[in-house]
Amino acid sequence: MKKLLLLLILTTFFAVSADAQGTQRSKGLGAIIGDPTGVSAALWTSSSNAFSAGAAWYLVGDSSLHLHVDYLFYRFDIIDVTKGDLPLYFGLGGRVRFDKEDKFGVRFPLGIAYHFENDPIELFLEIVPVLDLVPGTGISGNSGIGIRYYF
Repeated sequence: MKKLLLLLILTTFFAVSADAQGTQRSKGLGAIIGDPTGVSAALWTSSSNAFSAGAAWYLVGDSSLHLHVDYLFYRFDIIDVTKGDLPLYFGLGGRVRFDKEDKFGVRFPLGIAYHFENDPIELFLEIVPVLDLVPGTGISGNSGIGIRYYF
């Protein structure tokens, strides 16, 4: 089950790679520190949309594995800065948490990012309400601060 899910996430993440080739910042890889902490990746599909994925661990409690994929909508027109870009973003995604009882939930990411003008680096801060659906319904959340390098 875990290998199949990981394969599905990776396939979805890289399936749109051909569409993202013309985008300035197409593929990013970095880290996110928070709840959970781990690896973060992004794949831009247009100038204002991107897939975001993460493989992370909860460092408090049982150290369970967390995998997620989100589709994000960026708004570059809300906050004006003189250098770089400071977009707000929101989206929808899914999360799997491998715990004593494996959990599946729907994510609603909200965040702000800073894209440096001359460097392929993104800093971001996000808060993510999660609606757990399996094995039972419940509300939880994730949050973190991260950095990605784009290539």
